[in-house]
Amino acid sequence: MSYQLKRIAVFASGAGTNAENLIRYFRNSKVAGVEVVFTNKPDAGVIQRARKLEVPCIIFNRNQFYESDEIINLLKEKKIDWIVLAGFLWKIPPALIAAFPGRIVNIHPALLPEFGGKGMYGSHVHEAVIRSGAGESGISIHLVDENYDRGKIIFQAKIKVEKDDSPESLAQKIHGLEYKHFPVVVETMIAENS
Repeated sequence: MSYQLKRIAVFASGAGTNAENLIRYFRNSKVAGVEVVFTNKPDAGVIQRARKLEVPCIIFNRNQFYESDEIINLLKEKKIDWIVLAGFLWKIPPALIAAFPGRIVNIHPALLPEFGGKGMYGSHVHEAVIRSGAGESGISIHLVDENYDRGKIIFQAKIKVEKDDSPESLAQKIHGLEYKHFPVVVETMIAENS
């Protein structure tokens, strides 16, 4: 039995460690592969990581993303089936959500619905978790809708927040959860919805 691999576009704004992890993982997948990386930052670390792994990278600006159908058209041209956000910081426009209903997945470095929303990314999240005195944190993998971090939660994994944790040490623990779970959860989702 042969069937077509699903095609993933990864959107990232930063260093790209999760994007790299996804690219490497899906190289051996029988379900999907990462075809392209999109970034909104011309100096993002993800660009070098994608190039090193020979995955094309498309850099776009706010106007292309919000004021035109250029990104949607590029995704369709590349026959993309799923969009995976790996540290992508812009809000997804309604037209893109409508073009990929139930097929845009994000990872958030905390246990939603707590510590989510606009401005809650990277060290801001870990600082807020520590400030709150929460005993645990973790990751949330969720579908993307019109609101920041409000889409249906697909998967969560937790870790204990220790009294001596700093935002940096907490970030390290969270990265460990991201690298372990994100590709597997995305692959399972795609397999179950194909």
